[in-house]
Amino acid sequence: MAEPDDLGGASAAPDKKASEDPPAEKVSKNGASDKRASKGEVVAADGPSVAAHPRAARAVARSKAWAGLIGFGAGAYFSMPTGTVAETLARALAAGVVGYVAVWAAAVFLWRRLVILELKGREQQLVAAARARRGARELPAPERPSAARSAS
Repeated sequence: MAEPDDLGGASAAPDKKASEDPPAEKVSKNGASDKRASKGEVVAADGPSVAAHPRAARAVARSKAWAGLIGFGAGAYFSMPTGTVAETLARALAAGVVGYVAVWAAAVFLWRRLVILELKGREQQLVAAARARRGARELPAPERPSAARSAS
């Protein structure tokens, strides 16, 4: 039962819907949000993203794969004469991981710049097209009679 308030009327519970803010996105301790994208879906960031660019994502993945394989092969080849098979495989695995990580960092570094250059190029194309449309819409200025024509 409702209790009377200071004014003599029954106190009503505050309207929860009106006072509640929309639910904020939960952020974990490391800054990652709890809303995760499904597998294969790329979450849009504030700016250009290598993962969201189709050619860049494929190129980075391909580079990582080849670097891991080449690193593993080179590590195995160069460590074969130095020890046992277990040592060779361990060194080869380490070389593959190092190659994978090094090439991943280099590929992302390169593709970040390439994506930004592509965006700037596309922006320039759009600006030039807009200027061309604007120039085509403007009427040519009427010709003024020159002083030489009026003197004749």
